[in-house]
Amino acid sequence: MLRWSVILLIIAVIAGIFGFFNIVAAAASLAKILFFIFIVLFIITLFTGRSRTP
Repeated sequence: MLRWSVILLIIAVIAGIFGFFNIVAAAASLAKILFFIFIVLFIITLFTGRSRTP
């Protein structure tokens, strides 16, 4: 999921250079959404990974 957010960020930057404003807004918003989902899943994984006992 982090890979998708990085890909969309690169698309947003390239589209921004060429001036495609609608593509920039769409790719940037998708990258933000995926980034926050990744952060939430990462935090959940940190807490559930520590609660396991061997």
